[in-house]
Amino acid sequence: MVICDLCGQAKGCQQKEIDGKEYDICSECWDPIAQKLKGKGREKHRETVFLPRTRIKESEEDEPLPLPGEPPVIQGAAPVC
Repeated sequence: MVICDLCGQAKGCQQKEIDGKEYDICSECWDPIAQKLKGKGREKHRETVFLPRTRIKESEEDEPLPLPGEPPVIQGAAPVC
């Protein structure tokens, strides 16, 4: 016999998990709780949904980078003569 966590009497209790914690609850205490919770709650295993990344719009003023293998563009303060 196990002592019920709700009524405190020694009865044949079952272990119930609520919010990640285990409780020993007898059927006399559990039935009213189960009736109140009927139709509520959520599924234990929920599906994960991945959303696509949002693209950051690049400003049109930026010059495109040189392609791989091409020399880089070097900009200085003074013009080259």
